Amino acid sequence: MIWWYMKETKNYLIDMDGVLVRGNTIIPGANEFIDRLRTAKSKFLILTNNSRYTPRDLAYRFSMVGLKISEDSIFTSAMATARFVHSQHPQGKAFVIGESGLTTALHDQGYIITEHNPDYVILGETEMMNQDAFTKAIRLVAANTRFIATNPDASGPSEKGIIPGAGAIAALIEKASGKNAFYIGKPNPLMMRSAINFLGVHSENTIMVGDRMDTDIAAGVQSGMETILVLSGITRREDIDNYPYVPTYIFDSVADIVP
Repeated sequence: MIWWYMKETKNYLIDMDGVLVRGNTIIPGANEFIDRLRTAKSKFLILTNNSRYTPRDLAYRFSMVGLKISEDSIFTSAMATARFVHSQHPQGKAFVIGESGLTTALHDQGYIITEHNPDYVILGETEMMNQDAFTKAIRLVAANTRFIATNPDASGPSEKGIIPGAGAIAALIEKASGKNAFYIGKPNPLMMRSAINFLGVHSENTIMVGDRMDTDIAAGVQSGMETILVLSGITRREDIDNYPYVPTYIFDSVADIVP
């Protein structure tokens, strides 16, 4: 194994699926990587576009596969979405299609969840394909209620296999209403700035670690950060030339990174 050492202490935003875990299995070396970050006193956040779960839920799911991550070290697209709408319209109202990760984040920001005169329609991942809810969302958006989606991912993983992502569900509402959603999650730099502010660091000394060129690395590049692509997930080395940007560093997995 070849380890790579940073010349100075950096902070890290770290993607979840394909970087630390693969489905319900920990990626070899993930715990040791997290331990090295703690030893180096590097600040870090696990950054995920998944809006279905709260940080506490995800911390528990990590613990079940043997990964030692606290809920305070997890930042989701639902949290970024809630912070965004609060900054735009404090103490507002939203019609929400999504799971507890999204509704909890919005409640934490003082939002009321209602279908009556909402300020926003906010969409996240959900397995509850409710035709009535979709119809209400379409009518609200068509009537000029602002439309926000937690992330543009077309699909995502679940215990049962692939499921439609927020991007796929948003496309249904966009097509029917004729109005486009504003997407908060990666690769939107807004997600990165929100995470950096949450962590209390600066982009110039923070590295984005991910396995996807189209979301993780794109988000890091657009946010002015160094990036590390790991080949333990979606992207293969031969895929990199398909993009007009490149990661700063490329490694087989987080097992090779020593801060």
